[in-house]
Amino acid sequence: MVMGRPRSFDTDKALDEAMEVFWRHGYDGASLTMLTRAMGIKAPSLYAAFGSKEGLLRAALDRYALRRSEHMRYVLAGTSAREVAERFLNSIAESHTDPANPPGCLLVQGGLACGEGSENIPFELASRRALTETELRERFIRAQDDGDLAEASDPAALARFLSTVASGMGVLASSGADRDALREVARVSLSAFPDPSTRVSTKS
Repeated sequence: MVMGRPRSFDTDKALDEAMEVFWRHGYDGASLTMLTRAMGIKAPSLYAAFGSKEGLLRAALDRYALRRSEHMRYVLAGTSAREVAERFLNSIAESHTDPANPPGCLLVQGGLACGEGSENIPFELASRRALTETELRERFIRAQDDGDLAEASDPAALARFLSTVASGMGVLASSGADRDALREVARVSLSAFPDPSTRVSTKS
């Protein structure tokens, strides 16, 4: 009986390399040759470990999600709705222009251009972005319950607004916009969240 050989590569390191290829070139632009060369493996090993190119992308997205979960813990710990929004947008300005990573956001860049055979990829990426929007919406609902956010505010709309701005910042970064430009977008966008310290009291 012939025993299957164990994997002879570091899965986490290989996924980090694949993530960067998808990030820089998008799903369709990332060829198997690019991926296997970056990961330091042969195509049979890729298929054995991940099943398909799409399976590799999902594994890379799961790896990317670990980074985002750290980011979102920091964001959601903000003491007010405005601070949550400020942390979210400013940290995106930082991360999207971090020279250690490709510019922009993998969840946007990965599916900007997908052709025949990869129609599911934009939906996969959109579902991942929706998780962040859900976390923001739930945090804003809590802020509204606590009286930090006005009753007339719409937590779902505010979360969708931030998610849309974040996607736009990713596109700007990938097009060459620098950190100052993204910080300016963040600053203007924060006008949707009144500063609690400047709120005028209606009590007599």
